[in-house]
Amino acid sequence: MEPSKASRLSSLRSLAPGFLVATPTLLDPNFTKTVVMLVEHSPQGAMGFVVNRKAPMSFRDLASSIGVDGSIDIPVLFGGPVSRTGWVIFDPNEVDPLLLRDAVLIDSRIGVSASRRLLEGVRHARNRFFAVGYAGWGEGQLDAELAQGTWIPLPLDPSIVFECPLSERWEKVLRAAGIDPVRIVAKPSVGVS
Repeated sequence: MEPSKASRLSSLRSLAPGFLVATPTLLDPNFTKTVVMLVEHSPQGAMGFVVNRKAPMSFRDLASSIGVDGSIDIPVLFGGPVSRTGWVIFDPNEVDPLLLRDAVLIDSRIGVSASRRLLEGVRHARNRFFAVGYAGWGEGQLDAELAQGTWIPLPLDPSIVFECPLSERWEKVLRAAGIDPVRIVAKPSVGVS
């Protein structure tokens, strides 16, 4: 399919919620072998969170800078290279329903929020993590990258987001879709953000 036609087709339907899996030839170090949980996709742009890369700091390291209790034991992931904002990704079934007004529900088992109140509210939840930064694409940018074969869009699976070890997520998402990671071929690309 010619790139302009593929671009028009993918922009007509939202890929969110879903996964974007980086092809092995994606050379941008921010996205090498990443799985992005895409939470928004429209003709105006897209936004998501890398869900398989640990951040180089602990939550205790971040707590004072964001004004929350540092005793919360929550995994910290590199959500993406855009901004240094913090986001909590959690299972909405494990928190007080009153806190959900501060969240966006991506799926029946996945919520996202930048609320400090909600971050405190997931203290005892089993399925939650903190993402530093996010992955973002401007108007038409993700569609162009999809047409180049940089990303493979796949269905969202909450069990992979919360239950699969980080180091296994890239391969697991591909294999769940019937794709052998060794056989993926795409045009080399650089400089995506």
